[in-house]
Amino acid sequence: MKINFLLLICLLMLGTTSIAFAETDEDMLFNGDSFAGWEGNLDWFRIEQGAVVAGRLDQDIPRNEFLCTEQEFADFELTLEAKLVGDGKNAGVQFRSKRIPDHHELIGYQCDMGWQGDKPIWGSLYDESRRRKFLAEGDPEKLKKVLADKEYVPLKIRAQGKHIQIWVGDEKTVDYHEADENIPQSGIIGLQIHSGPKCEAWYRNIRLKKL
Repeated sequence: MKINFLLLICLLMLGTTSIAFAETDEDMLFNGDSFAGWEGNLDWFRIEQGAVVAGRLDQDIPRNEFLCTEQEFADFELTLEAKLVGDGKNAGVQFRSKRIPDHHELIGYQCDMGWQGDKPIWGSLYDESRRRKFLAEGDPEKLKKVLADKEYVPLKIRAQGKHIQIWVGDEKTVDYHEADENIPQSGIIGLQIHSGPKCEAWYRNIRLKKL
């Protein structure tokens, strides 16, 4: 943030010593028009109605696929809206992740999306290709109320140091502190379509604020 030097001197002379500087910058990670700044297997990703659409409704998904940012991020607040269409009930948002060399998979944290049977896993924290388990989950009954009658589901991921928080709408599903010192605290962001039945995962209004 730039501030006029003469204005600063005048404010100090007037006794105004408390000056607020902007601590964050918010950017659209996806502009709704192109995949600039992103990379992935575009056989499984397209742009429609200003959203990233992952997967297809005319073909089963043979393996997990990810559309990833070219840039890495450490501490941030990520907000977006997402929905699932079709028979498949699983997708997610990777963060602080890495591509596995010569492989289609990512390794890292995932904000999960979807269902396990009648249990919602929206907003759960999963450790993809690493510990391969949920690290934290929301309350299923509260989540069902939040998800009711929603086409697009609002998601917020806040990662600051070892502290990770996730919200689905206004419902906080994750408040997790990483205890393992070997887990990287920076990486790429990836939009997933999970292997399985015919499905589309739609992602829109993807904004990131660095902390």
